[in-house]
This record gives sequence, structure tokens and C-alpha cells, in this order.
Amino acid sequence: MPIPDFQSIMLPLLEVLTDGQERAMRDVTAALADRFSLTPEERQQLLPSGQNRLFVNRVAWAKAHMKAAGLIDNPSRGLVRISDEGRKLLARKPAAINCALLRQYPSYLDFAGKTAPADGGGDPSAAGLDLGEKQTPLELLDSSYQALRKATAEEVLSRLKECSPGFFEQVVVKLLLAMGYGGVAGEGLVTGKPGDAGIDGVIKEDKLGLDVVCIQAKRWEKPVDRPIVQGFVGSMDYIRARKGVILTTSQFTRGAADFVERIEGKKVVLIDGERLAELMIDHGVGVTTTKIYELREVSNDFFDEDEG
Repeated sequence: MPIPDFQSIMLPLLEVLTDGQERAMRDVTAALADRFSLTPEERQQLLPSGQNRLFVNRVAWAKAHMKAAGLIDNPSRGLVRISDEGRKLLARKPAAINCALLRQYPSYLDFAGKTAPADGGGDPSAAGLDLGEKQTPLELLDSSYQALRKATAEEVLSRLKECSPGFFEQVVVKLLLAMGYGGVAGEGLVTGKPGDAGIDGVIKEDKLGLDVVCIQAKRWEKPVDRPIVQGFVGSMDYIRARKGVILTTSQFTRGAADFVERIEGKKVVLIDGERLAELMIDHGVGVTTTKIYELREVSNDFFDEDEG
């Protein structure tokens, strides 16, 4: 089954604690993974940021919500147990526990940044932050980041398609230098001109130019096919180069990709428009940083009084 959202985890989490024993969160998480019959791959699946496991994050957030409502206690570091209020709720045999149900607890309303309606009616989610989402805040942050990154990549690629061929050649040389090709002592040159034999630029990886990377830049709409790639590989012989990169604002045909996999004695990398835009973002070429968010979490080691 798919990994459950954090609200679907709430009731099973409280039921795991129903015996009143103190349990380590890692054991609770493992028990819940078994209960939901998660595969090994699902247990290890990461958030888009690649920094946290998705299921672990959802369990932690389900615990945080129920703790805010007073259903779960933290008797000591890393341990949890059901509270008296949690037992009362389970005795009512709820079909599910979710954010809407937790709003009956005043402490949860404080946590959620809401206030209960004065007349006891109306929609309790009408004020403050709506926490009735399927995603945890970290998931929302990650997904928002990915959406913004995708929009930026699309804009970068659009601007590349609008620029002149000469400027595009300069961009790809700058990108490869920003990626570290050429090192401290190397340099990048735009060489593209009529009769350039398909070489638009070179990266000299040492001062003497004993090792170079050939570049071909194709600001195209149509796919780059095998004859273009084959011609570039042949032109590399003019400067005795063994490394080459072809970058395009479009895509490569299957034939072009198959060809570079079969050539011997040379290494040629194909970078299509989508990957080109991603690399420019990753290496700060053509983009600027507008804001940095730094997330922090409590260090359990710091608060472990048995250490040091």
C-alpha cells in the first residue's frame, strides 16, 4: 500500500501505545511500518530534499499533533507513551483521528494557531493556519521548493532559447567552468565561428592545454540527431581531444544517445535543455539567490546529560 499521510498514522500510533508502556520512537515507527505493511523501499523513501525519510517524518509529525492535543506524553528523551486523555479518546472507539478531531482540545488550538468559534458553531478551520493537509510542513516546504525550482528552470530554458547563438556559447563555457572543469589553472574559450568544424568552445584543463574538453552548443528547437553528434566526435580529432560535451536547448534523439555509448577512445556527454537548466541553477549561472531558509532541529546529543 502507499505510504499513509500523517493524519492516517494518528490512530494506529495511539493504538500502538495503548498498553501504557514507554516506547522509543524508533520502535514505534518500526511497528507502524509493519502495521502498514510497508516495503523496504517505502521505509527508506526520502523526501524530495533527500535529507529525511518520508515515513519517519510523517510519524514524527503525527506524534507532534497528538502531543499538542495532550493525547501523548514524552516522559523522557526519545520515549513516548499514551496519556490519560489518549486512553479516553480510544475508549470512544473513533473511526479515525485527524486534525479536525484534535481541534476539540484547547491545547491543540494553541498549537495550530486557531481560536474556537465563540458560539461553538461554524467551521473551526476558518481562522489561522489550515493544518488539514495531507502533507507535513517539511513535505510542504520541500514540494514548494521543488515547484519554485521547476518554474525557475523553465524560465532559464526559455531565456536560453531567446538568446543569440554566440551568447549561448558563452553561457555553456561559463557553466562548465563553474562546474569545476578547467580547475584553478585552466581556462575556457569560445571558439565558435564559420568553419569551426563543429567545435564551439574548449576548456583547457591545464595551463599548457595538454588536456582539453571540446564543447558544442546547439541553441535549437528540433532534436539533435546522430549525424550532428557523429560530426562533432570526428572534429575532436583536429585538436586531438578525447573529451567532449554537447549542450542543447532541445533534446537528443535515441540514435544520438546510442552513438555516444558505442564510441571508443573518446568520452562525449550529451546535456539536453532540461538538464542544462538544472545545472545552471545548481551552479549559480544565470540565476541569483533571493532568500535562504535554514532549518534547525533539537540536538539530542546536546541534551544527553549522561554524555561528557
